[in-house]
Amino acid sequence: MNRMTREIFLEMLEREAPAVEFEAPLLEARAAGASAATLAELEATKLAALRVRALLERRARREAELAALFDTASDLAALRDVDAVLRAIVHRARRLLHADVAYLTVPDPQRDDTYMRVTDGAGAQAFRACRLPMGAGLGGLVAQTGMPYCTADYFADRRFRHTEAIDSAVGEEGIVAILGVPMKLGDRVIGVLFASHRAARPYAPEEIALLVSLAAHATIALDSARLLTDTRTALAELSAANEAIRAHYDTVERAARAHDRMTDLVVRGGGVEDVAAVAADILGGALLVLDADGRRIAVAGAPVSESLDDEDIVDEISSTAAKLGRTVQMKQLWAAPGGAGSEPLCTLVLHYPHDLSPSDQRILERAALVTALLLLFQRSIAEVEGRVRGELLDDLLNERVPSADALAGRARLLRLDLAQPHVLVVVDHGDQRRTASWTTGYALSRHGLATTRGDHTVLLLPGTDPTATARDVAKDLAAGLETAATIAGAGPVELPAAVADAYGEACRCVRVLHALGKRGAAASVDTLGFVGLLISRGTDVVSFLDNTIGPVTDYDRRRGASLIQTLEAYFATGRSLSNSAKRLHIHVNTMTQRLERITGLLGEGWQEPDRELEVQLALRLHRLRESAVFPPNL
Repeated sequence: MNRMTREIFLEMLEREAPAVEFEAPLLEARAAGASAATLAELEATKLAALRVRALLERRARREAELAALFDTASDLAALRDVDAVLRAIVHRARRLLHADVAYLTVPDPQRDDTYMRVTDGAGAQAFRACRLPMGAGLGGLVAQTGMPYCTADYFADRRFRHTEAIDSAVGEEGIVAILGVPMKLGDRVIGVLFASHRAARPYAPEEIALLVSLAAHATIALDSARLLTDTRTALAELSAANEAIRAHYDTVERAARAHDRMTDLVVRGGGVEDVAAVAADILGGALLVLDADGRRIAVAGAPVSESLDDEDIVDEISSTAAKLGRTVQMKQLWAAPGGAGSEPLCTLVLHYPHDLSPSDQRILERAALVTALLLLFQRSIAEVEGRVRGELLDDLLNERVPSADALAGRARLLRLDLAQPHVLVVVDHGDQRRTASWTTGYALSRHGLATTRGDHTVLLLPGTDPTATARDVAKDLAAGLETAATIAGAGPVELPAAVADAYGEACRCVRVLHALGKRGAAASVDTLGFVGLLISRGTDVVSFLDNTIGPVTDYDRRRGASLIQTLEAYFATGRSLSNSAKRLHIHVNTMTQRLERITGLLGEGWQEPDRELEVQLALRLHRLRESAVFPPNL
């Protein structure tokens, strides 16, 4: 009987039977009526077998742990992809600790928090994307103390600071028990490695020790990756420095030759065409010179390519270079702007089939600068004409031009096209002489008139839209001088009689912008809402209504809807959704949907105080207009 019993337990050990199965022989003996001595012997044999089974399990687990650590060390020795190594470490941690989820977090210095670098076994997207504030959660406690921590029941543990975001992510993943160990580089914690279970359970010391060992390997992986990156960066910088030293002599020689030739050219009185020829000879390729208005004033070098003949491409790259204030490249074209100070005077466009080296870019930029200086000399003559143009505008503002015939005669002398419509623009620059000079040149370049009066400049420019023209002047001023001014437009202007009235309207518009705290803005009376109605030369209710609630009235007209009535009820009830819905005999949800539609038509800020006042005034004017108090064309 004893021998047979031992064989049964040995057979169970051999096939690695579960622990509960070792109770079977004892139960059978009791059922067969075995004596107390026999039962005692069976119990002793069973306990001995279970001890052997536990020992075998510990040795098998230890063997698996050593194998995992060996594999991890092998991964580190052949480190190529740090993320792949970290994924392997986290996966082994989950497998060896029989965890439901294992993960690794590292700090993000830029956002001052920590994030999930690697997860294994996580199913919830919120958990995988979870970010932990510094010092929050169990991980924060581990990072703060540099010591391992574990909890058998995360939500019941008050040793660390809980946050709603972390608790929500942990709850969605179903995690209950968590073990976290620090990844330490010297005295600094650079991350935390976790193993977690979806049921409450304690963690044995040997499990903590195993996770600490894996965390040490993860630390080595991260630090090795950092050192490898630093080494590669240092090697790349050293290689670049050596290359720069080898090319330095050629660069200096080429630049010096270009500088000498262009300097000699200027001293001998050469023109724009001569500078273009020298630059094209040094750089190779075909070179095109454009003035500030984009007009072609010189061509030099190899036969002009199709790219330089394409006006759209040339306009695009030259305008881009002028706006950015530096050399730009597009396809096989290179464009360098030239100017005096911050004012653009010209653009050189080079067709070059290969990459232009930095030194050659500087030669192209130097040629653009020399060209700009030559054009500046030429412009000094044009400034005389500018003064004459300013005198004409002064006469128009002071109503000293007696007739259209007199104006036409003076315009012919200045080559002004009076057949085009014009708008008047006031640029309030606060007596900044640099801005006043720029605006005068700006008007001249656009075939308009300009004169300075105290702290503002008055421009008469071709155009039909005073708002768009004022904004164009503001944009070009910001790009040219990197400064801002309060700018107002008026018009279109009927010459010569209406110039003074338009000037008064633009000045009033500037004062209104100052009073509203909008210094540096560009506008006209059409964009000032109901205030514009008060200061304009003529009341234009239709324009005000179109600018304020036009999208809503158009929508009602097209769809047969009643959004205007919705707005009226909304304001009449003190912006109460429920009371508005009752007044209109609709559901509150319908009221909400209508307001969302109105927001889509008027924009997000229509309920802000200033906009709300304009909308309510427009509703009143619309009601009066619809009831025939105003004529239909008013």
